[in-house]
Amino acid sequence: MARGAELKADPSAQLRLLDVQELDARADQLRHRLASMPEHADIAAARAQVQDLDNLALDARTRVEDLTADQEKADADVEVVKARRTRDRDRMDKGLITNPKDLERMQQELVSLERRISTLEDEEIAVMEQLEEAQRELADFTEQSRAAREKGAALVASRDAKTAEIEAELATIAAQRGPAAEGLPADLLALYDKLRASKDGVGAAALRARECGGCRLSLDAGELAAIRAAPEDDVIRCAECQRILVRTPESGL
Repeated sequence: MARGAELKADPSAQLRLLDVQELDARADQLRHRLASMPEHADIAAARAQVQDLDNLALDARTRVEDLTADQEKADADVEVVKARRTRDRDRMDKGLITNPKDLERMQQELVSLERRISTLEDEEIAVMEQLEEAQRELADFTEQSRAAREKGAALVASRDAKTAEIEAELATIAAQRGPAAEGLPADLLALYDKLRASKDGVGAAALRARECGGCRLSLDAGELAAIRAAPEDDVIRCAECQRILVRTPESGL
């Protein structure tokens, strides 16, 4: 059986309470939209991606710096051995080595120097290839980070635009709610607010076509008869969901 007689309110006040409920429901929907915008998750993902890419770029930059130092050392090592080869050749070409044994030893040393130069140059080429790969990775990660930042900035702009639009709608509703609730009985509003807090934001619902607009359940004949017999200023409560049940011309009583 629907509950009533806990408090009374003029029928017009009860109908106005439905207007307040509609405004509050619209505000709740807008706040839900504000909190659940997909941009929130997308922005967080974009920021995480930027962080990951920046870390990869930092690793690649460190590798580039290390390999650059390795290449400079390899270049220097090659130049040192080449300088020694040039010096020995010059001495031989100028006939400064006259002792046959010294000459043979220097020729063998030149062969050894050539092998050393070849080995060093191979190492130098290997370092250059690694350096070029590291430089490509650095450029790639840097570009990906830039693109992710641009994507994040676009998402932030989209979020901010939607937020501004929703907040403007909320401000409009807030401006409308004051006059809508003005003059309503304090005890009626207090019950309404209490029910809204515990009933998913719906404290008052219309009785239309013999159905509670809050829980969407149809009332049986006995409940309808009791409501029909209740004074117009009785504040009726739905027997199922306990919400304030406001009688309307469409109630089907």
